[in-house]
Amino acid sequence: MPAQSVIGLPPVGMENSSLSNLKLDDDVTGLPLESGMSLSHWLATVRNNPLLDYRSNEQLPSKANVVIIGSGISGALTALNLLESDNPPRSVVMLEAREMCSGATGRNAGHCKPDIWRGFSEYAERFGKSQALKVLANERETRDALVDFVSKNNIDCDVWNGKTLDVLMDEEVVARSADNMRAFKAAGGDASLVDLTNQISRVKGAKAVYAWNASTLHPWKLVAFVIKRCLKLGLNLQTMTPVTSVSGSSNNWTVHTSRGKISTPTVIHTTNAYSAALLPETKKSITPIPHMCNLVYPPSTHSGSKALSNSCSVIYKEGLYSVNPRSTSDGAILFGGVQPNQHYLEEYVEAKESRKYDDSLKDFQPITDCVKELGRKGYLWDEHKTPKTGFGVRYDRSWCGIIGLSADGVPYVGAVPGKSGQWMSCGHNGHGMARIFTCSRGLAQLVQGSEWKDTGLPECYQVTEERLRGEKYRQHNL
Repeated sequence: MPAQSVIGLPPVGMENSSLSNLKLDDDVTGLPLESGMSLSHWLATVRNNPLLDYRSNEQLPSKANVVIIGSGISGALTALNLLESDNPPRSVVMLEAREMCSGATGRNAGHCKPDIWRGFSEYAERFGKSQALKVLANERETRDALVDFVSKNNIDCDVWNGKTLDVLMDEEVVARSADNMRAFKAAGGDASLVDLTNQISRVKGAKAVYAWNASTLHPWKLVAFVIKRCLKLGLNLQTMTPVTSVSGSSNNWTVHTSRGKISTPTVIHTTNAYSAALLPETKKSITPIPHMCNLVYPPSTHSGSKALSNSCSVIYKEGLYSVNPRSTSDGAILFGGVQPNQHYLEEYVEAKESRKYDDSLKDFQPITDCVKELGRKGYLWDEHKTPKTGFGVRYDRSWCGIIGLSADGVPYVGAVPGKSGQWMSCGHNGHGMARIFTCSRGLAQLVQGSEWKDTGLPECYQVTEERLRGEKYRQHNL
């Protein structure tokens, strides 16, 4: 598997990393594979919530107007938009293979960080300047929609709203970002939304800092609120019910599960990285890959009144750290992203096909070593030194989630080609929190007969046979 690239960054490499002498073997994991899910911070904090294994009834219904496969944020918000529409389906069944919201949504780093400028040049090269601006505007709209929804409903989901920081650590990254900003402004992008700031990032050695509005939150708690609302509107939720196949033909589908089958004219796939299991046409266009998230308890120097107050991305030319300090809740810091040792994880995964979908992996040492190096050199934490008063840093644990990498960097939303009545919202590239609020709303509109232009989504998100083949997006199709 080739090294992953991040929008706005080159492929990850180790040429200039002090960690390049690490060797890879199976001993870097703290848990054998096929031993159940690794436990994310989000899932660990809701073990007494009855929604985890909720079933609306023990008997699986034999028919439904709509069947949604997947109970993460995509499935939950699509269900809510359908059920709250002017003409809601009479029956909606949601099928979840495991615990509710136990996939990527329940395993991420808790960021809703819209890319409102950084990816402009790469998107422009792929889709044209107009589409690039539309993609970035959509991410800002998505974050605004999330903030508005949480605020209006007073949802208890540890939300933080404020300035997120891009902390640039190399002159090469600084120059590339400056070039990208110039291109963004020249194309008509609103640069007033982004500050090139001297704001203290508290990362030693920072060369430049960009800041703009973003949010962090407890994503499982947000999904739980949405699911509860859907249940009141008639949703039939069935957890611990793996879907094994979907058979049939145009608008006459049978969803086969471990507990029976359901006949339906409408199937909505919100399975993201797992889409190929039921939609083989996505095998070339959506690549599953585990990503690690580390939970760190900061030392006293970064706790209490001295706690980090901004989320950030710490960016080197070798990779990117996503940092969520949980400043409105417990103060634990979550480190995600595409870190300089990501290629070790990819090599490990490549050695065995089943590892691409296996989220039992925890405590992958090369990634944890990256986090520790950022702690030592960036935040000046000494893990081997305990202060006379207060506490030292604690690198507690890590877990993985499976990211669905799309071939062209944007999600697949809309009708599944050649399968009338089947729909999808998949391939969110580990960036779904900044896209799904609007994608799910748009998908629900399409299911109920709207045209693409009515959704307001970028045209490059729409599912086409060409995109599913992994072919280059054609700008003249816009």
